[in-house]
Amino acid sequence: MGKGIGAVICFSGVVREIEGDTLITAIDYEAYEEMAHHQFGLIFDAVEKRWPVESVHVVHRIGVVPVNEPSLWVEVTAPHRAEAFDACQFVIDEMKQKVPIWKKSIPA
Repeated sequence: MGKGIGAVICFSGVVREIEGDTLITAIDYEAYEEMAHHQFGLIFDAVEKRWPVESVHVVHRIGVVPVNEPSLWVEVTAPHRAEAFDACQFVIDEMKQKVPIWKKSIPA
C-alpha cells in the first residue's frame, strides 16, 4: 500500500433471509461474464477519473449463495476516507445498474 493511503473501505453484501415479502434459503446468481468484466472495467475507469484511489477490487459470487453468506465484496483504498466511501458507493450503485448479473430467489 502506498505511503499516502489513509483509508481502506471494505463492503460485504450478505444474502438476507427475506426478499421482498418472501422467506428464502438462498439466491441463485447468473451473469453474462464477458460483458460483466467489460462493464466493471468501465466502472473502475470512471472511479479512477473521479477519485484519487489506489485500488478497487470487486468479487461477486455466481451460482447459489445461501442466506447469511456474502454474495458481494468491494474494497477501495484511497488517501482519505470520504473518497474511499464515495468511490465504494459509486461502484456498488453502478454495478447494480450496468453489470449483467441477475438473481433468482430460492424460496424457503
